Amino acid sequence: MASMDFYRRVPKDLTEATSLGAIMSIAAIAVMTILFLSETIAFARTTMGTAITLDENDQPQIRLNFNITLMDLHCDFVSVDVWDTLGTNRQNVTKNIEKWQLDEEGQRRIFSGRNREQREVVHEEHEETLEELHEDGEQAVELTPDTFQGFLNDHDMAFIDMYAPWCIWCQRLHPTWEKFGEQVHELGMPVGVGKVNCVTYPQLCKDQRVMAFPTLRWYKDGQMILPDYKMDRTVDALVGYTKRKLEMEEKYKNWAENNPSDKRMKPPAGNSRPEHPGCQVSGHLMVNRVPGNFHIEAKSVNHNLNAAMTNLTHRVNHLSFGEPITKLAPHMEKTPFMRKVKRILKQVPEEHKQFNPMDDKEYITDKFHQAYHHYIKVVSTQLNMGSSRGAESFNDVNSISVYQMLEQSQIVFYDEVNVPEARFSYDMSPMSVVVQKEGRKWYDYLTSLCAIIGGTFTTLGLIDATLYKIFKPKKL
Repeated sequence: MASMDFYRRVPKDLTEATSLGAIMSIAAIAVMTILFLSETIAFARTTMGTAITLDENDQPQIRLNFNITLMDLHCDFVSVDVWDTLGTNRQNVTKNIEKWQLDEEGQRRIFSGRNREQREVVHEEHEETLEELHEDGEQAVELTPDTFQGFLNDHDMAFIDMYAPWCIWCQRLHPTWEKFGEQVHELGMPVGVGKVNCVTYPQLCKDQRVMAFPTLRWYKDGQMILPDYKMDRTVDALVGYTKRKLEMEEKYKNWAENNPSDKRMKPPAGNSRPEHPGCQVSGHLMVNRVPGNFHIEAKSVNHNLNAAMTNLTHRVNHLSFGEPITKLAPHMEKTPFMRKVKRILKQVPEEHKQFNPMDDKEYITDKFHQAYHHYIKVVSTQLNMGSSRGAESFNDVNSISVYQMLEQSQIVFYDEVNVPEARFSYDMSPMSVVVQKEGRKWYDYLTSLCAIIGGTFTTLGLIDATLYKIFKPKKL
């Protein structure tokens, strides 16, 4: 058994201790200590590594979160549509979408509610043609830029139809509007009834900010009273609306005469309330994992939009894919999932946090007949901040699955007859990015320690032997 000993002992009386050997031993201990500490620090430190793999996500749909402010488009005309290459074509999506009317400072003013299907207003059918109604004269006065302001000055209150001859809704309204004018005349109402052809006089309608046809607008003392009339387009409905306006004005007049100094419990005077045409639309969509787009378009089931006045300037407050992990409500920040997300994201470098690169950006169009189109590449990303064993499952305490985005935006020009739309086109990458911590294995660490000890001992031993032979005193 002793013949197999690899570590045979040399008798102590056959060894010789020298000063040079002591110096080399101290040097060996110092070198091994420095290398040992360096190797231990390197073992304890981890680096961030990335890898590209095939995206194995088998879920048929992905969640798309958005919060977008339209600077110059009323909520009544905002429609969210979805299209993709599988043939999906959903118009005016209403599920999980909310709208807020904004004030002139961009702050939420009126909750327009969940996005609902627009109610179709009732139109009235008439036996007489418009020509027959005009035989005894036109009660709805045709106005021009030269007569418009004079008409308002001549009537304390006026109700004006701003139309386009090609608009189907305007064509259906023409006989009703003429009959309404006759009713106002017969009832002796102090209201001027007029109409403006916005094709013949486009600048007049631009000055009045007519965004859709027909626009039925009330004027008092030469000033427009907003919001515009948007109820049923029948003679009875129009007459009823006019009566309510007059009654409201009469109540205000009587009250002001009897209470000239008391401003409490003041009845409404029919004056225009601030009506800024801004809208914030937010919510989420479940879209197929194929190339597609969602777009915000100006449309209405009761109007034809005025392409010459449609401005799609917008601000992207938030846009992301997958479960939302940023800009959440306070009560959602404290869920176990969000605590896990925050802990993991603290360890991820900024270059791997492209979850919402479009947030808080404004896309301004300074001319009509143009709008921004956005092109987004969506990349599935696995964040694994645990061991370096590779991609972990979604349920792992140190791993989450998110989506990063690469986006480009450009202005697209439209023909004068087409209504612009803000389009967000997306495409899913078939590859997935794995971001994970990379550290050294424990056996690599032990191997390095053994190499340090053996290598240092052997190397300095050779140096010691060489120096000993050089400086060893020669025998006479």
